[in-house]
Amino acid sequence: MTILYEDNHLLIVNKRISDIVQGDKTGDVSLDRLLKDFIKVRDGKSGEVFLGIPHRLDRPVSGAVIFAKTSKALSRMANMFKEKEIEKIYHAIVETCPQPESGTLEHYLTRNTKQNKSYVHPREVPGSKWARLEYRKLASSDHYHLLEVLLETGRHHQIRAQLAGIGSVIKGDRKYGARRSNKNGGISLHARRVSFIHPVKKETVEVVAPYPKMDIFPVFKVK
Repeated sequence: MTILYEDNHLLIVNKRISDIVQGDKTGDVSLDRLLKDFIKVRDGKSGEVFLGIPHRLDRPVSGAVIFAKTSKALSRMANMFKEKEIEKIYHAIVETCPQPESGTLEHYLTRNTKQNKSYVHPREVPGSKWARLEYRKLASSDHYHLLEVLLETGRHHQIRAQLAGIGSVIKGDRKYGARRSNKNGGISLHARRVSFIHPVKKETVEVVAPYPKMDIFPVFKVK
């Protein structure tokens, strides 16, 4: 776990594959718990450390995650996510290059909670939510393709479901049709960059998260 940015209001870390951002039914130690314990020891705090979660990443996904260190920052960041004032760029390695190699995907997604999976629909259906993203190919290797994805709506498994829906399954994502699992147990989807206006300081914050070492992202040699 690497701290990418920190001040009195925000903390941004590079989430590792398999970390869970917030505690769930598995009972595994969550990232927010680890960070609270770390801050408590590092800063010599006697009481409970406040750390709010304005957004999350799926467990098999790596990359930049924003935490709020104050209630003011949490409420403002949550509203900024809601109002789409935070730019979120993901990098994904896919088995099949989409055609065209750049474009916009718009679908309606439904969520099956028992399967923990989302399904794409070309038009609105009962219980569905509209989803939109932009993508472009950055590079290709002999067997895989690197895409950059600008996420415009934050739906459950949105990038995974929408890319799979056009036949471009993310490497290692067996839930959405990948041929095999990744050796590291994750999927090749990385929250590469976040950019926003600081909710308190009103300064531009832009953070780039290094790729996980145990994946083939570095093969593509892109910045």
